[in-house]
Amino acid sequence: MAASAAPFDPRALAAKLHGLRRSRSQAPTAEFALPADLRHAMDAQNFLVADEAIASNAWKVTVSPDGQAVTAPLHPYVEADSGARIPWQRGTRFEAEIAVRLGRDLPIRRDGAYGRADIVDAIDAVYLGAELLASAVEESGRISFLLFLADRLGNSGYVLGPRVEKPLMDSAGGTPLKVTFNGQPIFDAPAQHPKGDVLTWLLDYANDGLRPNTSLKAGALITTGTLCGAIELITPGDLEIAFGNAASFRLILV
Repeated sequence: MAASAAPFDPRALAAKLHGLRRSRSQAPTAEFALPADLRHAMDAQNFLVADEAIASNAWKVTVSPDGQAVTAPLHPYVEADSGARIPWQRGTRFEAEIAVRLGRDLPIRRDGAYGRADIVDAIDAVYLGAELLASAVEESGRISFLLFLADRLGNSGYVLGPRVEKPLMDSAGGTPLKVTFNGQPIFDAPAQHPKGDVLTWLLDYANDGLRPNTSLKAGALITTGTLCGAIELITPGDLEIAFGNAASFRLILV
């Protein structure tokens, strides 16, 4: 009789991901023991968060290929209007994003779904932000989204830029967005969120009855998804982001 496969060990996966992240290196998907389901992936992510000693209350939200809302903490996380310094590594990609801070809790609802207006009402402040991505997995999430989820959805840093007016959430798509890197333009076009509305994934997550009871509490910072795609930065350098006439800021990849 063939031996049964060893049970999935989320702590071992987290340790492997942590080691790769510490050395700023990657391994192909084939070299990992893969999570079989969302629970396994989140168990591994939680162990990775503990290994990295992440304490910030800042999060990214998205959905899996099958439509399941998911989240991961942002780290390192810096609040700085301009001049923040974030580590660069080979393969680093950049996304300009809108981030929101909750002014009140969004508890799990058992008696009906949240609507977009409920989310807007719960938001205390809106910001322009910059996410950096560098997964420990060579293929990121292209082969195993669950492995990518365990790896904190590829996040490798976040800079919270200046505050913007709250109505900008409604008009972010189509606002002129210009990004320069070491003085050269790398994006100059109207901003466009993958789902059109920057609050789509946050609304999906708010209505996920399986999310932790501790999630989406007052004070949490949530970034809402890219407005410019994911742009690879092949060297360290200075990044400047201008979002129409509403806000601009600079960060440095070192």
